[in-house]
Amino acid sequence: MARLMPSSETGHLPAWRRPEALLYLMAAAMPLSFATWSALLNNFVVEVASFSGKEIGWLHTVREIPGFLAIGVILVLLVMREQVLALLALGLLGAATAVTAWFPSFTGLLVCTLMSSIGFHYFETVNQSLQLQWIDKARAPIVLGRIVAVGAGASLAAYGAIVVLWDRLGLDYNTVYLASGGLTLAIVLFAALAYPQFQSPHPQHRHMVLRRRYWLYYALQFMAGARRQIFVVFAGFMMVERFGMKVSEMTALLLANYLINMLVAPSMGRALGKFGERNVMGFEYIGLTLVFLAYGGLYWFGWGIVIAGGLYILDQLFFALSFSLKTYFQKIADPKDIAPTAAVAFTINHIGAVFLPAALGYLWATSPDHVFLLGAGMALVAFGLICLIPRHPSPGYETILSRGLPLPAE
Repeated sequence: MARLMPSSETGHLPAWRRPEALLYLMAAAMPLSFATWSALLNNFVVEVASFSGKEIGWLHTVREIPGFLAIGVILVLLVMREQVLALLALGLLGAATAVTAWFPSFTGLLVCTLMSSIGFHYFETVNQSLQLQWIDKARAPIVLGRIVAVGAGASLAAYGAIVVLWDRLGLDYNTVYLASGGLTLAIVLFAALAYPQFQSPHPQHRHMVLRRRYWLYYALQFMAGARRQIFVVFAGFMMVERFGMKVSEMTALLLANYLINMLVAPSMGRALGKFGERNVMGFEYIGLTLVFLAYGGLYWFGWGIVIAGGLYILDQLFFALSFSLKTYFQKIADPKDIAPTAAVAFTINHIGAVFLPAALGYLWATSPDHVFLLGAGMALVAFGLICLIPRHPSPGYETILSRGLPLPAE
């Protein structure tokens, strides 16, 4: 990847070698490892490592530490380009996933999880930055919807293979982890050799950027990160612990999940372009409030596995709408702020992630329904913040409180 090429001058390249195509390729490579790791994790830690809610809470706390330290991306970018870092981080995710089953102890899984998490979070930080730099604002909702669909399709392929082949071929955790991590590594190698280094139209700041006028974006990132922990850590764990779902059953649920996401994500992008970020995110968080309350109903009213599975799918579907927060920032940001702000936002997003999994793991041990009740409260707070987003946000008009105010000199 030695050749530099401005992203605005790539029209002569074949479509598959342009920046947008690289974004699609990376969007497919990441879930091959991460989705497989997620699909097998709850069964693996229960069946092989004998985890309880406390151990799974600590595992996810360690997993989120690199996200909290994502601001370190700014320092790494002093010595390498964003595109190079994205591929290196993606390669680390693939390598760590490949060897996960080799270390079926609490300490071993913590180390593997930390390595894969560094790869995942640094990749996601830089990838979000590249998306907002390489995609035109007018096309961003549609293209981001397609990127979500591509990622969902890759997850669908991984889950489909597990569902079809796990029992039929007598697969084990080691084989599946090696295969998924190896595929990610192969894609990284291809991307490194096949694509030039694309130069963004706006050189990025190489220092930390914190601007007062982005305060609502920061607050929404914090709430999104806190809410995510309820789903990522405890919703899937509940399906295994409370309902005894096996690997093939849990993966089938995730398979249905991503099939729906793959089909509806482009429509979500079009809806975002039509109705705007405020309406789409408002719909997302009202829906999440109801889903979390219904999760509590599984314990209060003894609802069964069918309702639990439906809620799990709805939860993930609402989560797919989170790309609307990216387009909100793209509309209000100075183009030179995108890379450093992506790092800062990822750190803010993971503040709650560092302490919530471990803390809620202890609450889960006595009152799992209270964990979901807390999630409903988080969703309502986020909805209140979303009401402050203008219908047409722009620099200087980041919130409904800032209309008519001059752009701060920061």
